[in-house]
Amino acid sequence: MLLYDHKAIEAKWQKHWATHKTFKAVNNSDKPKFYALDMFPYPSGAGLHVGHPLGYIASDIVSRYKRHTGFNVLHPMGYDSFGLPAEQYAIQTGQHPAETTKTNIEGGTDKSGNKIAGYRKQMDRIGFSFDWDREVRTSSPDYYKYTQEIFILLFDSWYDKDADKARLISELVSRFRESGTNNINAATEEDLREFTAAEWNAFTDQEQQEVLLDYRLTFLANTEVNWCPALGTVLANDEIVNGVSERGGHPVVRKKMTQWSMRISAYAERLLQGLDGIDWSESIKETQRNWIGKSVGAMVSFPLGDHKIDVFTTRPDTIYGVTFMTLAPEHELVDIITTPEQKEAIETYKKATAARSERERMADVKTISGVFTGAYATHPLSGESVPVWIGDYVLAGYGTGAVMAVPCGDERDHAFANYFAGQEGMPAIKNIFDGIDISEEAYTPKDKTPICNSDFLNGMSYKSGAMAAAIEKLEEIGAGKGKTNYRLRDAVFSRQRYWGEPFPVYYKDGLPQMIDRKHLPLELPEVDEYLPTEDGAPPLGRATHWHWDEKNNCVVANPSLTLPEGKGISEKTSVSDGKSKVLPAEKNLRRESNSTPGYFTAKPEIASTLLQLAQEMRNNPTEAEAVLWKELKGKKTGFKFREQHPIDEFIPDFVCLSRKLIVELDGKYHEFQVDKDDQRTLKLEQKLGYKVIRFTNEEVINDTKAVLLKISELIKQRPEFFKNEDEVLPSGKDLGWNQHMYPLELNTMPGWAGSSWYMFRYMDAHNEKEMFSSEAQEYWENVDLYIGGSEHATGHLLYSRFWIKLLHDLGKVAVKEPFKKMINQGMILGESAFVKLFYVDVRIVDGAYTNVETLEIATPIIEKNNFIVSEDIDEESEEFQAFLEKKETSVKNEFLEKLSKLSSVNVSIRNRPIHSDVSLVNLSNELNVDYFKNWRSEFNDIEVVRNSEGKFKVSREVEKMSKSKYNVVSPDDICEQYGADTLRLYEMFLGPLEQAKPWNTAGITGVYAFIKKLWKLYHNDAGFSVSDEKASPDSMKTLHKAIKKTQDDIENFSFNTSVSSFMIAVNELTAQKGNSREVLEPLAILVSPYAPHIAEELWSLLGHKESISEAPFPIFDEKYLVESSKTYPISFNGKMKFTLDLPVAISKDELEKMVLANEKVQEQLKGKQLRKTIIVPGKIVNFVVG
Repeated sequence: MLLYDHKAIEAKWQKHWATHKTFKAVNNSDKPKFYALDMFPYPSGAGLHVGHPLGYIASDIVSRYKRHTGFNVLHPMGYDSFGLPAEQYAIQTGQHPAETTKTNIEGGTDKSGNKIAGYRKQMDRIGFSFDWDREVRTSSPDYYKYTQEIFILLFDSWYDKDADKARLISELVSRFRESGTNNINAATEEDLREFTAAEWNAFTDQEQQEVLLDYRLTFLANTEVNWCPALGTVLANDEIVNGVSERGGHPVVRKKMTQWSMRISAYAERLLQGLDGIDWSESIKETQRNWIGKSVGAMVSFPLGDHKIDVFTTRPDTIYGVTFMTLAPEHELVDIITTPEQKEAIETYKKATAARSERERMADVKTISGVFTGAYATHPLSGESVPVWIGDYVLAGYGTGAVMAVPCGDERDHAFANYFAGQEGMPAIKNIFDGIDISEEAYTPKDKTPICNSDFLNGMSYKSGAMAAAIEKLEEIGAGKGKTNYRLRDAVFSRQRYWGEPFPVYYKDGLPQMIDRKHLPLELPEVDEYLPTEDGAPPLGRATHWHWDEKNNCVVANPSLTLPEGKGISEKTSVSDGKSKVLPAEKNLRRESNSTPGYFTAKPEIASTLLQLAQEMRNNPTEAEAVLWKELKGKKTGFKFREQHPIDEFIPDFVCLSRKLIVELDGKYHEFQVDKDDQRTLKLEQKLGYKVIRFTNEEVINDTKAVLLKISELIKQRPEFFKNEDEVLPSGKDLGWNQHMYPLELNTMPGWAGSSWYMFRYMDAHNEKEMFSSEAQEYWENVDLYIGGSEHATGHLLYSRFWIKLLHDLGKVAVKEPFKKMINQGMILGESAFVKLFYVDVRIVDGAYTNVETLEIATPIIEKNNFIVSEDIDEESEEFQAFLEKKETSVKNEFLEKLSKLSSVNVSIRNRPIHSDVSLVNLSNELNVDYFKNWRSEFNDIEVVRNSEGKFKVSREVEKMSKSKYNVVSPDDICEQYGADTLRLYEMFLGPLEQAKPWNTAGITGVYAFIKKLWKLYHNDAGFSVSDEKASPDSMKTLHKAIKKTQDDIENFSFNTSVSSFMIAVNELTAQKGNSREVLEPLAILVSPYAPHIAEELWSLLGHKESISEAPFPIFDEKYLVESSKTYPISFNGKMKFTLDLPVAISKDELEKMVLANEKVQEQLKGKQLRKTIIVPGKIVNFVVG
């Protein structure tokens, strides 16, 4: 092959590698091991753009180099294939996420007829040395069965703080049985109930399980979450941008929900200390340290009536400077302590805060806002009253959700106090720093400044023991204690999505039960849609087969809701205040053995209490309840309703059992317990299958007919749940013949679940008996090199480290960290193209037309008058201004003509930049207008204003490469035109791996020219031509410079400078006309990690049968860099006359003789007396003459 044909060469060797499994790793080898890993991609339909492979290319270079240097290399790849994007696409198209994920990975055509390249084909085309035999997909049941198993391990574990490790929950049960909570030091909530062994042994099984939930490493908790109503799911912080969802831009609010959580906080100190033993950049370590957020201080309690406000402070020495307190708006005490006068202001502020994400609140350090609750706490030491405020700069999930504000020592408190100075509840700032003026700013140094106005702390300082003295005093009076705190919070682990790992959990008597490991995986069920149910349950609530048969250990159809004969309790009394109440469980309340069929839906163990309370509520109805019951009773609606009928542990206002519809009336108090009501609704709907509809008392009283109409419409939409409406579904063990069938968890795990342990599955990817064998894990240990994007620097890495430490504690892995070395790759940025769009802005103030009429008439006028303008046109020119004026007049006249009732209309022309697909723009920033018009339908007939040359220019801007910005460059296009080797070299050539750098396709031509020049080194006009003659010293010098440079650069991850050294070497060898095998054979190996296809082809042409990947890396020999001669300046009386190349390896005397014998020297000395010869070997020769 005379000419370099990258298409043929690359296709040939990609096929060869796949056929011969060239890069297959083995789990036992005499070679040292090297494990390289990339953050596996999420397989979206958009496919790869040129920014995605950056880290993959870098890790591939290192992997190939390590093979050359004698390592057994594991370099696997797979897909992080669960996630919200696939689910949203499924909602839009109706396709199952598994189908679209498979197409996105393997290629094909989607439902809309779009051709999908396929991630696998794209990666193969770039020439990665992945061991594809170990491919994993997190959405495969064969994989996520082990993710489910890890979840069970977490559930079956508790954290022993004394041993500083996780232990099996069975060990905790044994200790409870023998000695109760005595000597138990567990990572859990503080102030948990204590009990003796006798009390534990007397607990029912259910009571014991409820206690254990407080200790397990994964547990159910009411947690503040980021709730996105439009997506119907909880979002992680990194899924929110500027207060809206990253996916779709939907509003996000803070809300309390019952969620599965991971007790990662138990591992905070170990996660912190573990950073010292791993080779990560200091910036990533610091990011992790900040995320964990260790601080040492004290927990202090401020009494407030029957309650207390706990705060954690790192400066207990400043406690006498407390001027006010601030609570998070979500703090549980806010509703309780707020005075009636302040309730309206507090509620308004809370609603505004709920619309902001935590990240947004943390980032906004300039805005000052807050509201006084009207309440005062008591200072634990001075006894003074301390006003209590709420402010959104305090977060409920951080610390205790409360701060003691010391304005004299904290800038934010200082700004807050000054902003609200003079208002009710904001006293003058207390100053406790002797001799310091705090009128303009707070005094924040932790130094030797004496403290004053602080009772027993007076004269002390931070440096001289004030901290310790304050803590000692607080502990002495029982008002606080010294404590180490962490910012790291327990991780919310539930998502209200379909496309995620199902929890291996079913609910029995309201408590979570784990499916036995041997029955995993619990696979996702089929659903009719991927949206939440009409009742608000997660998408899995749509499944018709989503119950666990505890007897036969399998998923079964949701059981019939018909009660078998002989089950139930007769309700002889019909039992009303209007508020469903959550009641404490009572012991030893059991059903009578002679009970007869009836309408029993209450929790059996508290049925008596519920029935009694329900009767009292019926006897004392509110006005609204009495009005509505008058219309509902006696089947006036066509359906039988019951008043204050107990269901499970609640007493709803009204319920139609045959349609499982609950009607709740909300009085004024509902506004102050929205979260509690939401939690009750969640259980009634998601766990018990009811639909809850709510009305305010005012709605019922003022418009009863409208309320009844809404109830009637909704009840007709509900299915009939019972053949006989007098037969109803009881709870728990009263299910009778199907009592062994229990509902499965409706939430799924978050996207990071499967990606937290995938690095270990790669070690033994086809093991069907366990996650991985101990032999495989002990051989591969952990990842030697991990390369990932900056987005994985916190959450993903932290959760991975947490899970691996858990697995280590339980003896599943021998290592304590997943990654030894980690590099955060930078981002390849796109160069977006912007078209200047001018659009018509119309203001109609006359009410002669309805909005619909106006819209129907105005829209076509506006759309047809939009136009685009070339970037280089002067908008201030008289010509262009006249054009705009004419356009405005024309549009205004058309409006007045079409909307004849209008007396006037305001029309203006505005402009904004819009993205254009970069593929429509040439290297001179000229837009192909015809293609642009056909690109999107709204531009088909748009008016175009070109420049004086008839061309249309766009502006350019460097920003994130993204499909939404239309600046994506496909690696497929680059590979097609220039080849994969060129792409690989160019991406490395762009700059240091860790830095962000803009993509410029125009720059790739230089790298392509280098590839062709490399090819020519091995060819002449007749074809392949390599000499067996010995290489020249200059060629050997060039080669060994390249060997040393390449080796040093790869080992130091400086890939961009290696590419430069290749170019220099090829240029020098070309100039030397060297084609010796002695040089060109090792040169091919040097280039191989970067440009493997051309290297394989050249290696084959050199006569080798095996892959170049098996060839040993060339050994650097320093002798070839030792210079054989040195250029000396020859001077006479200090003035240089000429230079001479002289041998290096000769003595000073020999050097003098050789120089004196030189003709040029003799000519200069002619007729002169040589008085002295000065020679500095390697530097100068100087003759002193007279």
